[in-house]
Amino acid sequence: MNENHKTEGKKRSNFFSVVQSVLAAFIGVQSEEKRKEDFEKGSAAEFIFAGIIGTIIFISLVMWMVNSIISDYNAGG
Repeated sequence: MNENHKTEGKKRSNFFSVVQSVLAAFIGVQSEEKRKEDFEKGSAAEFIFAGIIGTIIFISLVMWMVNSIISDYNAGG
């Protein structure tokens, strides 16, 4: 019975929990309690991978927005 309790306490993070934690970390609003939970339940590889993918998406989005604004400015002027 005690072993089952330990297994439940060490349950892995799900996909949405990892994404939520990475997004919260990106904008700096993650609570200390959630951060501790992530370190206890999640693996570093999950968060590193999600962080790299999130960074690539963010940079791509910024580049797309800047290119769109520049092309609109050049087309209008």
